[in-house]
Amino acid sequence: MLHGAAWGWRGGAARMAVRTWIEPVVAGAQVASSFYDTGLLLVVKNYYNRTNSTSPAHVLEDLQQKAVSDFYIIYNLVLGLSPLLTAYGLTKLGDKKNRKITICFPLLGYLVSRSLLLLLILLGWPIEVMYGAAALNGLTGGFTTYWAGVMALGALGSSEHRRSLRLIVIELTYGMAGFLGSIASGHIFIHSHISYRQGTVLVASSIAVYAFCFLYSFFVLKVPTTEGTCPAYTAHSKLKDIDQPDSQLPEDERTAGSSGSCEDKGRGPLAPSKLIIAMLFIGAVLYDLAVVGAMDVLPLFLLKKPLSWGPVEIGYGNAAGYMIFITSFLGVFVFSKYLRDTTMIIIGILSFSVGILIMAFVRRTFLFYVARAIMLFALIPLPTIRSLLSKHVQGSSYGKVFVLLQLSLVITGVATSTAFNKIYQNILDWFSGFCFILSCVAGCLSIIPISHFYLQGDHAETFSPFVITQC
Repeated sequence: MLHGAAWGWRGGAARMAVRTWIEPVVAGAQVASSFYDTGLLLVVKNYYNRTNSTSPAHVLEDLQQKAVSDFYIIYNLVLGLSPLLTAYGLTKLGDKKNRKITICFPLLGYLVSRSLLLLLILLGWPIEVMYGAAALNGLTGGFTTYWAGVMALGALGSSEHRRSLRLIVIELTYGMAGFLGSIASGHIFIHSHISYRQGTVLVASSIAVYAFCFLYSFFVLKVPTTEGTCPAYTAHSKLKDIDQPDSQLPEDERTAGSSGSCEDKGRGPLAPSKLIIAMLFIGAVLYDLAVVGAMDVLPLFLLKKPLSWGPVEIGYGNAAGYMIFITSFLGVFVFSKYLRDTTMIIIGILSFSVGILIMAFVRRTFLFYVARAIMLFALIPLPTIRSLLSKHVQGSSYGKVFVLLQLSLVITGVATSTAFNKIYQNILDWFSGFCFILSCVAGCLSIIPISHFYLQGDHAETFSPFVITQC
């Protein structure tokens, strides 16, 4: 009987552990997002094709490019700035009350705002309705709050020496879901519609998957118990955590982070140098500037001659982008055994910078895939930076730190998106790949603060950590 009770207890514990996994929500939400993003781009394109249908054929493409670009400038501005009003408050409330708030509230916003695109298609509303949808999405937290919440739950459920791998697994789930969603989205858009209203089934499918994610998060998902929530105990051990691969740390130092204790033989926990946090934030912002600038212009670049891609090609192109999540995961899995976190970040930055430089000169489809292949480690930097940050803050502050980073990235992304779209409009007739060269330059600049951080990490005696008053 005792043996049976023990097995029953273990089975219940295993089921509870499974319910702490955030991956089902991440996968579902990203499939839904892939459907929505493809649907929105093609609905906007078709809308402006009809609006400019009386224009001569030789100027129609340029008019369409500028109209779509102008739409996305305003859309991304609203989508990026509106979370600034609510994201930090929602995250602070989540840290105090229940971390599921930062997951469920944004998902509810996604569900309602995506429904407006379906109504636009069915009722023939003007495309400007989507600005309101973007505002609603942002005011409920948007991706800023949602992804900060996801990263906080992932960090809480992992020990310190496994955190980089844990966060990249979440990114891998995100990427694989996006890959599958992108592959399917173009075909669904073309072949599945109602009464000649293209995109109906695609957007309805997106809404259905968002509904599943919201219900799963609200009723099934459990917040994991905290593992390794305290910063490193000494400056020396902290620097080893940063600059040595986990597998090469002594056993006592590798297990210290997962003990869950905030005190060590009467000593209070120590905080890292502020310079470390500053360098990580600057590196993340510069790298995000490079990525956002390039990725916002890329869909327009693909619609334009000489590529002139349609729905299916766009779906496959997006899928190729999501394959980077797989290769970045494999990179972290292998590199983390032999390289420092900072070295992995620099490898990822160089991978993106070289790939996007090649993208500037793409004139044939196969060259697009060559450029994408070179970016195989481009997703390593940001998850690894988040992992490093999480090793230097208390578990109770994960949400606030991650949302501050995410807000920094959002503000940068909004400014970058606006600037790059305007630049793209002005160089259409000169060199449409110029924005990708600017992204390459920004990516290379992001190596500077990371390199400074790398060099600082080699000199443990230069740090003067300060004390955190509570844990």
